[in-house]
Amino acid sequence: MATPLNNYPTCPICHSNDILLAIECKDFSLTQEAFDILHCNRCSFRYTHPIPSKDKIAPYYNFTAYISHTDIKEGWMNKVYHKVRQRTLLQKTNWVQSLFTGHKGHILEIGAGTGAFANAMVNKGWNVTALEPDETTRAKALHNYNLNLQPIESLYNLPQNHFEVITLWHVLEHVHDLSEYMDAFNKLLKVNGRLIIAVPNYTSFDAQYYKSFWAAYDVPRHLYHFSPLSMNKLCSIHNMKIVQYKPMWFDSFYVGLLSEKYKQSGFFGMFSAIVIGCISNIIALKDNKKASSVIYEIKKLS
Repeated sequence: MATPLNNYPTCPICHSNDILLAIECKDFSLTQEAFDILHCNRCSFRYTHPIPSKDKIAPYYNFTAYISHTDIKEGWMNKVYHKVRQRTLLQKTNWVQSLFTGHKGHILEIGAGTGAFANAMVNKGWNVTALEPDETTRAKALHNYNLNLQPIESLYNLPQNHFEVITLWHVLEHVHDLSEYMDAFNKLLKVNGRLIIAVPNYTSFDAQYYKSFWAAYDVPRHLYHFSPLSMNKLCSIHNMKIVQYKPMWFDSFYVGLLSEKYKQSGFFGMFSAIVIGCISNIIALKDNKKASSVIYEIKKLS
């Protein structure tokens, strides 16, 4: 049962003070520290508490298994991740290209990691600008793909009304300055440009099943936790509109495997993760807004 937190600051999205304590989670990946997940009862947005400040968050990313910042392929889970990434890269790039058939425009990627998606879009003929906050990861992108990724601070110095597409693949949940970033995206996009945001969905079946063990909470690296309702509210505040919801089918399985690992389920946890992932995806077949992770195609309004 959620517990009211009458003295907690207002919701970062809608500024309601109707805040509930939804669940307590651990940093299973690294420190084992406990964090609260707070819930806004008005817009359904959730956020981690306490959120480590910008100057204190870096150590929580400082482990070799943090997969978006590494190209390590040892261990069966890392191998599966990279095999799946090859397929999803093709799906992402084909989909983005389909939004602007025959047009090779300007695309901005926020949180480019080691550069795989940015490189794939370069190969499709797009003019790519890619930002990545971590210096070591930028060096890997330069080594892997000869890509010169820019530091994240460059966001506010880019030309306005310049980009047909801005993408954030599992990035927005990490961003401290949520409102400032959304304002920047609105300024950088051309009219009718597309903002593509992929984030975990805590209203999915797998999230409801695993509860505090749900790996996509990933506290405290994930500062924010989105539902389709809260994403819609965030977009409307910043003069944008969601025009399509797309499921990320593989996420339910990958998140399930990690969640079973956190539960210390042993060998049979793998089978449980597959079953839960299948159920989650079957539900998402009927309603894309119920997927484990949702890709939001967001249109800038005039």
